[in-house]
Amino acid sequence: MSVTPRLRPISLRRTALLCVTSLAVAALSACGGDGGDDDSYPAIEINIAHVNDHHSQLEPFSGVTLTLGGEATQVELGGFSRLTTLFDAQSGTKNLLKLHAGDAVTGTLYYTFFKGEADAKMMNTVCFDAFELGNHEFDDGDQATRNFVDMLHAGSCQTPVLGANVVPASGTPLNPSGTSLVKPYTIKTYDGVKVGIVGIDIAGKTTNSSRPLATTQFLDEVTTAQKYIDELKQQGIRHIVLLTHQGYDVDKAMAAKLSDVDVIIGGDSHTLLGDFSAFGVASSGAYPTQVTNKDGAKVCIGQAWEYAKVFALMNVKFDDKGAVASCSGNASLVIGDSFARKNSSGSFVAVDDATKANIVASLANEPRVKVTTPDADAAALLATYTTQVAAEKTKTIGTATEALCLVRVPGETTNRSSGVAGCIEAGAEANLQARGSDAAQIVAQAFLAASKRAHFALQNAGGVRVPLKAGTLTMNDAFTLLPFTNVLVEIDVTGAQMVAALEDAVSNHLDNAQSSGSHPYAAGLRWNLDMSKAKGSRFSQVQVKDRVTGAWSAIDPAKTYTLVTNDFVAAGQDGYRTLGTVYATGAYVNTYLLYTQTFADYVKAQGTVARPARADYSHQQVITAAGVQLP
Repeated sequence: MSVTPRLRPISLRRTALLCVTSLAVAALSACGGDGGDDDSYPAIEINIAHVNDHHSQLEPFSGVTLTLGGEATQVELGGFSRLTTLFDAQSGTKNLLKLHAGDAVTGTLYYTFFKGEADAKMMNTVCFDAFELGNHEFDDGDQATRNFVDMLHAGSCQTPVLGANVVPASGTPLNPSGTSLVKPYTIKTYDGVKVGIVGIDIAGKTTNSSRPLATTQFLDEVTTAQKYIDELKQQGIRHIVLLTHQGYDVDKAMAAKLSDVDVIIGGDSHTLLGDFSAFGVASSGAYPTQVTNKDGAKVCIGQAWEYAKVFALMNVKFDDKGAVASCSGNASLVIGDSFARKNSSGSFVAVDDATKANIVASLANEPRVKVTTPDADAAALLATYTTQVAAEKTKTIGTATEALCLVRVPGETTNRSSGVAGCIEAGAEANLQARGSDAAQIVAQAFLAASKRAHFALQNAGGVRVPLKAGTLTMNDAFTLLPFTNVLVEIDVTGAQMVAALEDAVSNHLDNAQSSGSHPYAAGLRWNLDMSKAKGSRFSQVQVKDRVTGAWSAIDPAKTYTLVTNDFVAAGQDGYRTLGTVYATGAYVNTYLLYTQTFADYVKAQGTVARPARADYSHQQVITAAGVQLP
């Protein structure tokens, strides 16, 4: 028997009296009301298994270097079939909640060819209790989002798709008949106690960096979250989990602005939480991260890195006041059982069976690294798609003579190239160097090479998705590096407009709290950047390289130049408002060159690619927002 919660506000004294009476017949049901100190609730615990940002990366990463037993060891990291194994292994865990915090799609050929079908079917091997829409679910518009939702609902799982602040207009793909397919929350019941899961998507980044319909609204994240927390409280639900796709730092800031939130499971910033220093992998905070909400009560925050590399499991205990008493758990690196170590000549070779057994045994009780066998059914399902793309993926396009490291903003705390040899040297981590992203720099060079008339090329940092290891480059590397369906356009801008566009890009993430993916990289254009200054004075010594003589000279504010960039940036997305204004006048030429193919063609023509000469990097000198000059 359960108590039907009262929907109208009632006094705390009245609530307490109701609880005393009701608990005699329904000890496991929480009483409704305003959540005052007099309320009493059954003390329960829940276990939250979660992932985020797998970005169509369904296969594992081979040749990733970890430190195991104090020795550099190459492993196979991740793979969605291994996640299925780990989720299944928790099937007997008490009060289990399985969550995916968004950005399931876009990033590999599995999305290029199958547009979310392979991802949805693999996700249904886990059968998530809730999935929060990420910004990349809208990369190909609302109809593609609708198709993905339908595929998640095609099987028996019927995974609830959340997004409380996502409001599609009636008659559009996500709201065909006046009832949105995107739900604000879902409710689970554990030991007779209801737990509310509210979904929140990042608003500005989705509207500015993806392609939702103009009629689809993305409401304020904090206001919307509090609205639905309050709605659930009025239903007598005291335990609230926010499933967000907005980034780790934003999650922490949001917690302090909300009342009655208990747990935030997030995504978007690809943040690894936990101490992995013993394994040679940098992280960004504790797992779980514990902060306080507006009420001063404990909030537990979790995120699980990226690309199906990590499985996270959080245990949350609630006291008899309905508040979080404690939270614990781990984000765990997911690896296979094949290992390679350096031989006497310095080359990585497979270890012998005895060494392999010793490594596996040493990790048996290590919660931060899980040696995992792929789930057989999930692996067989993936194989049906793999055979269709294998031929295309294996085509060689050239060679990288050194690692091309991935950075968004020079000086950022996260090393996005962790595990890539050449990007993680002590004291010389790629993210802490003024030059910034080698990968984005090479992409910009490929754009410039593809345009016969452009003076310089521009690429936004977020459009370049992965670092490139030294060695053979394939079509799969090209599509993983540049997974979107962008084409190149040539747009005419004055020197003054180009500098203004650069200022727009940096202001987008420094001043407007939007995606750091807007940060600019260029070929044939270089500058000094001081992020400690105000917008309009951050860029100095902006110079253009003559494509014939190779000489550098100061950009002329009054001169008209031709810029080649992707159509997304040219149209003013990701904060590039100045370019958007020019684009709207029609002062551009669409080349219809797919930017991924452009990069592949550039590598093929070069044969080998490497980091450019330091003088050719767009970032010459960089001072961080904190005033630190980078080397």
